[in-house]
Amino acid sequence: MAPGSLRRRLAAEFLGSGFLAAIVIGSGIAAQHLSPGDVGLELFENAAATAAGLFAIILMFGPVSGAHFNPVVSLVDAAFGGVSWRNAAAYVPAQFGGCIGGAIVANLMFGRAAVSLSTKHRASGAHWLAEGIATVGLLLVIFALARTGRGAAAPAAVGAYIGAAYFFTSSTSFANPAITLGRMFSNSFAGIAPLSVPGYVAAQLVGGVVGFGIIRLLYPDVTAAEAAEVVVPHSAEREEATPAGAIGDGAHGLPVAERGGGIEV
Repeated sequence: MAPGSLRRRLAAEFLGSGFLAAIVIGSGIAAQHLSPGDVGLELFENAAATAAGLFAIILMFGPVSGAHFNPVVSLVDAAFGGVSWRNAAAYVPAQFGGCIGGAIVANLMFGRAAVSLSTKHRASGAHWLAEGIATVGLLLVIFALARTGRGAAAPAAVGAYIGAAYFFTSSTSFANPAITLGRMFSNSFAGIAPLSVPGYVAAQLVGGVVGFGIIRLLYPDVTAAEAAEVVVPHSAEREEATPAGAIGDGAHGLPVAERGGGIEV
């Protein structure tokens, strides 16, 4: 991959992750101001803004990097050969840095201290189970669409899934180690206490492994070219995808191969 191409992708991942954190945290702070004391309405407002925001930022940055914004997505994509391990390893710090930066910006937009560590504890077996399930579901949505040539629907599908998962999981569906760390830096509605972060991240990584296995079970013939379309089809340099398990630079943007036929917030 040309250095310029990788730089553009990393910039897209950093900015997209930043917007994601700003949307999640900022809408949570706004919900607290708009509907004080009504937790159900606050959660609805936060979920609706996040779902709509995800739709928009995937459309915004997807054509450049694929719009992963999530280390688990990048690592699973690398396991399928859609992106090289080297490039996935470059995506991950951009995603973490973007989410931390987005949290800081969200705090500042609402006149708060740039950094305020959250005191909201979310550490229980139920929360960890919920995070694992939320992560598995997110991966299934993304890779099922890529495998069946419907990647153009991913912005709406991912936004809808995360919006729904706010309500059907007890953890409110973080499903992303980068956003989990970012939310630690805001003592607000969407925050998470530092001591709760390791359990969430561990559950998300386990969910990534389980999700990979389920995708392999359901779609045993997923190709590197199909994985290269995750999360949405993108055209950065139109390089050739690396076969799964091979060493070297993966690619994004190849045409998909034709084929036949108790809540705590």
